[in-house]
Amino acid sequence: MRWNDRIGRRIKLSDLHVLVAVAQSGSMAKAAIALAVSHPVVSRSIRDLEHTLGVRLLERNPRGVELTAYGRAMLNRSHAAFDELRQGVKDIEFLSDPTVGEVRIGTSPPLAASFVFAVIDRLSRRYPRIVFRVVAEGTNQPAQRQNLNQRAVDLLIFRKVASVVDEQTSFEFLFESPYVVAAGASSPWVRRRRIALAELMVEPWALPAPDDAFGSFVTDAFRAGGLDYPPATVITSAIEMRANLLRTGRYLSVIPEFWLQLPERHPFLKKLPVELPIAGAPIGIVTLKGRKPSPVVQHFIDCAREVAKSLPRRNR
Repeated sequence: MRWNDRIGRRIKLSDLHVLVAVAQSGSMAKAAIALAVSHPVVSRSIRDLEHTLGVRLLERNPRGVELTAYGRAMLNRSHAAFDELRQGVKDIEFLSDPTVGEVRIGTSPPLAASFVFAVIDRLSRRYPRIVFRVVAEGTNQPAQRQNLNQRAVDLLIFRKVASVVDEQTSFEFLFESPYVVAAGASSPWVRRRRIALAELMVEPWALPAPDDAFGSFVTDAFRAGGLDYPPATVITSAIEMRANLLRTGRYLSVIPEFWLQLPERHPFLKKLPVELPIAGAPIGIVTLKGRKPSPVVQHFIDCAREVAKSLPRRNR
């Protein structure tokens, strides 16, 4: 059967929209509620799609439904199709007014509060009518990648790690930012010119839990130096809380160096002269291959390059 007869004339966007809703909810009944239509309407849309394609898209089970391999393939392309339509509307809006649009950024909380903030602050001064939607999922890297796959975000500002960057994505390097041991400006350790990591083991630490994604990195850093994970006084993954604890001058922590540099040099926190025996991955822009950024997203990418160039040369 020719393309026009089988696809161009018979597959409806409304049916694809129903398929996406069913996949997200895991149930036809829940999808019907979310779409504000009847259950038979949802069933008919799925049935029409399956009849047109000649394959089963969903498997029914006692808990609801789940996608077959054919369904997953169709869902991935449906996300791409709706994304292209959405981008087309954005392009039209940009042509009518090049100062208006939306940029959706996926990132981590530390990067959101530092580098991404610096980019948004600079770009919003040039184009005050651009809307920025920032999705900071903590250290949940698979969730960030899923957001990118499903076009829930336009790009990621993230470290180059295997769970985020692979053959389906493009990575543009922006800057290097190692992890460092930091203390408050009033800490007596700030006055030392050289410190061995082992000297700090008995100090009060504010660190994420060892089984946390970032905590596992800290564990590797201490183990690489022949040390155990220090007995933290405060266990939290919230970097803002750790930063406030550091300001007291009583605590130490391991944080990314960019947190001390952006949006400007931090006045209350200092990097200690401690060499961590493990390096962090580079930070950059992650996009899906073959997905052309909208004009306003391109503005954000260009501004991110500018901010990265303003960092010390050793970071670049």
